[in-house]
Amino acid sequence: MSRTDVAAEECVSLGADGGVIEVYANREVNLGLLPVSRALPIRDRRMVGPWCFLDRFGPLSFTQQKPMDVAPHPHTGLQTVTWLLEGEVVHDDSLGCEAIARPGGVNVMTAGRGIAHAEQTPSDHTGKLNGIQLWVAMPDSSRNAEPSFESREHVPQVELPGGLVKVFAGALVGETAPTTHYSPLCAAEILIHAGQDCEIGLDPTFEHALLSLDGDSHFQGQPLEPRKLYYLGTHRSSATFRSLHGARLLIIGGPPFPERILMWWNFLARTPEEIAQFKDDWEREQRFGPVKAYSGPRLAAPELIRFARPNPLS
Repeated sequence: MSRTDVAAEECVSLGADGGVIEVYANREVNLGLLPVSRALPIRDRRMVGPWCFLDRFGPLSFTQQKPMDVAPHPHTGLQTVTWLLEGEVVHDDSLGCEAIARPGGVNVMTAGRGIAHAEQTPSDHTGKLNGIQLWVAMPDSSRNAEPSFESREHVPQVELPGGLVKVFAGALVGETAPTTHYSPLCAAEILIHAGQDCEIGLDPTFEHALLSLDGDSHFQGQPLEPRKLYYLGTHRSSATFRSLHGARLLIIGGPPFPERILMWWNFLARTPEEIAQFKDDWEREQRFGPVKAYSGPRLAAPELIRFARPNPLS
């Protein structure tokens, strides 16, 4: 096969020793009416463990609008994880699965060899939208698995001195989320009570990152500002947070991902040739299947932009 050069992002998770705090400003984008703060991937920080994508959308209040309306689009080689703080999102996919994500529950879609899905605000809604979507890179050994979807209304919650931890992916503070993942990881919402300190135990083999969701919080004497990703590196066995008025944080983590991946549009792959094939399959309506529950056209793939070599810093 001849070489195909694609302007895909080459993603590597190398890790850093404990003690480090690296701060990365999020990239602000708009998806239609929806304001989105993109924390991953960004310049100089493509992954945290197997986590390769992190969007923070909202908070948003609305009346007649439909702020989320993402038409059918494909995915390969990854899992999507949707966690809401407020509001509702309807998921429909090419397997025929339909589920409404609500606060306190989690949706996990395994793309594997290929799946298509759509996400939108339901007609019956609370007029609020505030949440997070993350992607997990699947390891080479499982990335061609059959696609699947899981929706859970509740996740484990752990009361700690000074706070509450809601574990919605992987394992943390002795609890494991009720969804399937293909490599070690963690993702949780941490509620810090007003005027309290809250300490959580961490796996020192993981690298971790934090995102402030609301309220005021401090870590190692440093205020955690909104719309910034705080990368903590590895070799930490615990983390202590403090809040004056109460706060909510996101923590994600996992062992530094040992494989190089290429990410282009909604595809995770290992070679440019795979990406070109996935795009061709989407355009030919192969591999992914239709999302029959969605009324309207599906998304068109962008054009492949070719150049000599994928640039991880572009």
